[in-house]
Amino acid sequence: MTLQLPNMPEQITKSEAKILDYILNNTDEFLFSSIGAVSSRLGVSGPTISRFVRHVGCEDYKELKRYVAAQNSLEGPAAKMLETLSSDREFTVESWVLRQQMYLQKTLEGLDKDEFQKAVLSILNSHRVFIHAKSASASLGQLLMFRLRRIGIEAQLLPSGGSEVLEGLAHVKEDDIVIMFSFSKISKEGRMILKHQKATGYRTIAFCSRVFVPEEEQADIQLFVYRGEPMEYHSMSAPAAMVDALVVAVSEQMGSEAVKRLSDLHKMKKTYAPDR
Repeated sequence: MTLQLPNMPEQITKSEAKILDYILNNTDEFLFSSIGAVSSRLGVSGPTISRFVRHVGCEDYKELKRYVAAQNSLEGPAAKMLETLSSDREFTVESWVLRQQMYLQKTLEGLDKDEFQKAVLSILNSHRVFIHAKSASASLGQLLMFRLRRIGIEAQLLPSGGSEVLEGLAHVKEDDIVIMFSFSKISKEGRMILKHQKATGYRTIAFCSRVFVPEEEQADIQLFVYRGEPMEYHSMSAPAAMVDALVVAVSEQMGSEAVKRLSDLHKMKKTYAPDR
């Protein structure tokens, strides 16, 4: 790759030439590395790298990464991960957990509480709950199904992809509800669910990370969750918290019935579970 930087000097030191060669020939590795990692990899000091950054006309290491990334071919999940890690600081679990707190706060700020209550009542008033979740959302679908079944609500997963979704939808009736995860865009399967809804009459709930959703892509009930900016690595912390919040709210509405079903399940496990 030919690298264009704000100020490419005519003369550079041996150490700077080493850094530049590393960036040109190990671009992907560089983009995901901190100053400390590059320093260790090349055997040059952190201050030397910082001087190189300023020498080529960049304000800081983060800006240098952005220049290099703009001329690189990273797309999709790799590009999102890069944007999330694009910092001159090392990743720490503390900073990541603090970021999740911010995501949860943004979710709370964007959540329509009336819509949430409608979702709770719709689940309670439905005959069965069908869940469509694919790719990264599949674990959320499993979690929601598991939680609902524990409190006695009949829940099942729809096939995740392709025309097999139609085989599952064929069993959905008017008094059922379909819950789907369509965060940044609606999938082709999601479109099938919404289109078939018009013919069957079941209700729909969608977990969505978009503030504006075109009318033709809207479920009956939209539950907002914040997962990060469009080009960032998308976290599942807020969606998982919302799934649990939904189940707890449903349990509260069920009252003693939910407690009884959980208690009965616990007794069954004690009676029938093999000795350990």
